[in-house]
Amino acid sequence: MRLAEDGERAEVHRDPMPMRRLLLVDDHLMLTEALAVRLQEASDLWVAGRCAASDPRLPDIARRLRPDVITIEVEQLGHAFEDVLGALTEACPAAAIVALSSDADVEHAVLAARAGVPAWVPKDSTADELAAVLRGVCQGQAWYPPRFLGPVLRGLLADVRRARDHSGPLDGLSPRERDVLTSMVAGLHGRQIAEHLVISTDTVRTHTKNILAKLGVHSRLEAVRVARAAGLRPPGQDGCPGTGSPA
Repeated sequence: MRLAEDGERAEVHRDPMPMRRLLLVDDHLMLTEALAVRLQEASDLWVAGRCAASDPRLPDIARRLRPDVITIEVEQLGHAFEDVLGALTEACPAAAIVALSSDADVEHAVLAARAGVPAWVPKDSTADELAAVLRGVCQGQAWYPPRFLGPVLRGLLADVRRARDHSGPLDGLSPRERDVLTSMVAGLHGRQIAEHLVISTDTVRTHTKNILAKLGVHSRLEAVRVARAAGLRPPGQDGCPGTGSPA
C-alpha cells in the first residue's frame, strides 16, 4: 500500500473546488503510481492512497482513508469479484466505487451495477476521461460503456419487476429485520445497530440470525451483498459526499 502525504498535498493545492479523496486499487502498483501522478495534476482530485486488490487489509485501509471514490481493477479478482466489492461497500458505504478494467465480461458489469457500482471505465480510456467520470460519480452521475448499457439495464429492470411482483429476496423479512439489514448495509455493526434502533444487542443478534436464514446466506457480508443487489440503500447514501480538503 502507498499513502499520500497530506501535508504536502495541502501545501500544493489551495483551490476552492471540493477536494475528492481517491483510493486506487490494482495489483499492478506501477500502473497505479503512474495514474496517481497523472490524476494529481487536477486541483480537485487527491490520491489518498494506493493498494493491491489482493491485499487482505483492503477493507481496513479503505475505512481508514475515508475515500470519496475507490477505483478498482475487477478482472484480476476472478471469482472473488462480488466478495471484494461487498467488503468495500461495507467498509465505506458512502464511497463511490468505479470499476477500472480491461474486463470485457458483460455479466461482471451487470453484477457491478447490482452491487451499486455507478461507473465502469475501460482501461483504454484516457486519464482525462477517467477524471471526468470520477467527478461525475461524486455528483450522483453514472457511466458504463455503451455496449454494456443494454445488458445492465435489462438486469436492473428484471430486478424492478421482481420487486413489483413481490418476489424479491427481501420480501420475507419483517419490518424490524429490514431495519437491521438496512443498518448493516450502512456499515453499522452489532452495538451501533442496537443504539441506532434503540434495541438490545441480543435482539440485534436474533434479527441478524433470522436475516441470514431467510436470505439463505452464511455471513453479514453475503447478506449485505444480497440487500444491495435487491436495491436496498440507507437514506442519504445515494451519492458521493465530497469531504473537502484533505484532513
